[in-house]
Amino acid sequence: MPRILGVDLPKEKRIEASLPYIFGVGPSSSRKILAEAQIDGNRRAKDLTEEEINRITLIVQRKFRVEGDLRREVQQNIKRLIDVGTYRGLRHKKGLPARGQRTKTNARTRKGKKKNMAYLLKPTAEK
Repeated sequence: MPRILGVDLPKEKRIEASLPYIFGVGPSSSRKILAEAQIDGNRRAKDLTEEEINRITLIVQRKFRVEGDLRREVQQNIKRLIDVGTYRGLRHKKGLPARGQRTKTNARTRKGKKKNMAYLLKPTAEK
């Protein structure tokens, strides 16, 4: 199983499909990396030699911000929005969608499990 920048790539997949397992590398970036490294994207990850893996690693380190650095940058950007008090920052703080999606019916991924309000409607037994 090839390991690039601390990420184990799936060995049975094509290398073009394996590289996006690295945070910050998508399908188009993967094709660019392989073209620069002069590696066929249809080869399986397990068939790569150490020298080819080293070439890919060097290109990714040199040209892309990936994994820890990118995650840290994204978190700092979100923290800055919250500190400044922007609308997007408030939405992040409240755990709601930040890009204008509707929240009346959907947004369960951001809002979490539905909170049932039925207990408010039950009549109380008064004596």
